[in-house]
Formats: sequence, structure tokens, C-alpha cells
Amino acid sequence: MKALLYSLILSLLCMAPSYAAQNEVQGGQFKNLGHWQVHYIAFPSTTITPQVARSYNLERAGDRALINISVLKNDKPQTVAISGVAKNLLGQSEKLEFQEIKEGDSVYYIAQMRFEDEETYRFEITLTQGTTVEVLRFHQKLYKD
Repeated sequence: MKALLYSLILSLLCMAPSYAAQNEVQGGQFKNLGHWQVHYIAFPSTTITPQVARSYNLERAGDRALINISVLKNDKPQTVAISGVAKNLLGQSEKLEFQEIKEGDSVYYIAQMRFEDEETYRFEITLTQGTTVEVLRFHQKLYKD
């Protein structure tokens, strides 16, 4: 499984330059929320390998995006309750259902959603741990391969 996670992370790093450039404009692929550093990315599901998709029960399709969230505190992975929504610019929303993936000490939360080519989505992700609640907000334009 560790090799599969490595493949998933590698596929994120090899994504199209437009995603990397957009993340730079947004201040990188993470935001500091309270005591947490929250890493996030949204990308087309076709960038992951079929083997990774099968292993994590993810659908690879031209109209599917993956949203990957991880939460760190003092460089240590955190387990959180997570929920969210993605809205296009017309206000149409899709609830995000996250699955938790643990690989060794790492913890990731991955959701899938349908998207339209060149559509900008606003993401609002609520992270809860005990009495701590933080909300991650970001927007991203998604492109079909």
C-alpha cells in the first residue's frame, strides 16, 4: 500500500503547470488555520494510476476530480472529522464525502466530485477535532484532460 500512496503523491506532483501556478497565486498548497497547517489540492482523477484508483475505490473519469486534504500540527499528522462542499460560480453545490486514508503515520482525506471543464469551484471544508473547528476555504479552476 505504501507504494500506492507514493504513486498518488507522485501523480500530484506531476500535474499540469496550470494547477501549480494557481496554487502559487493562492499562497501555496497549504494554509495555516489556528494551530494546524492544512494541505489541500483538487485535481482531475485521471492523473492517478488505475492501480491507485482501484486500491482506494476511486473513480477515474474525465469529469471527476479528487480533493486531497491533510492536517498537520507541529509537523505531525492529525486525525479530524471533515466535511465540505464545492460550489460553482452559479451557486450549484455538491456535498463532498471524504474517506480517511492512513498510511503509516500519514493521514489523508480524499473526496470525489463531478466537474465541468474550465469551471471554477469554491471549496469550503470544515475540520473538527474535539472542540477545535476550523474552516478551509479555497477556489480552483478545474480542467479536463
